[in-house]
Amino acid sequence: MVRQKPNKLVLIGFMGTGKSTVSKLLAEKLGWMRVDVDEEIERSENKRISDIFAADGEASFRAIELNVLASILESGDSSVVATGGGAVLSSVNRELMLSKGFVVALKASPEQILARVKTDSARPLLQGDAAERVNVLLEQRKHAYDFAHLSVDTTNLSADAVVEVILEQWSLQK
Repeated sequence: MVRQKPNKLVLIGFMGTGKSTVSKLLAEKLGWMRVDVDEEIERSENKRISDIFAADGEASFRAIELNVLASILESGDSSVVATGGGAVLSSVNRELMLSKGFVVALKASPEQILARVKTDSARPLLQGDAAERVNVLLEQRKHAYDFAHLSVDTTNLSADAVVEVILEQWSLQK
């Protein structure tokens, strides 16, 4: 039996690696829906992610994230899915992504990540010393994205160049 090419392109990666920007461009190029897991969580919970973290804690947020991710990946719609940076921490999430889509890990240097996210106050995991938090989290998650079908370093690439690399590699899938 021939496995059908997945109709989900799933972008994973640390915050600030370009998932939101690249997902928009990819969806436009393919004529697919774009779904941002964090935006869907905020819509379904009618709360900002930072408020969910503050009120209910990270464990509650991760449970919501799993349910939202599963429903997105189970839908029949062809879509580009941008996950939150920590979605890969759950083995259930990783298995779901691999079984339902072509998973692309976006990576970037710590300096580039900091330059992209340092002014974003909506990131609950960056409260306090952003540089220190980024470095600690990067170290904790250094192998968390290794399961992806493809890895692209976005540090020195434009968003359009990242999209071209992804589309080229995805087109080689059977």
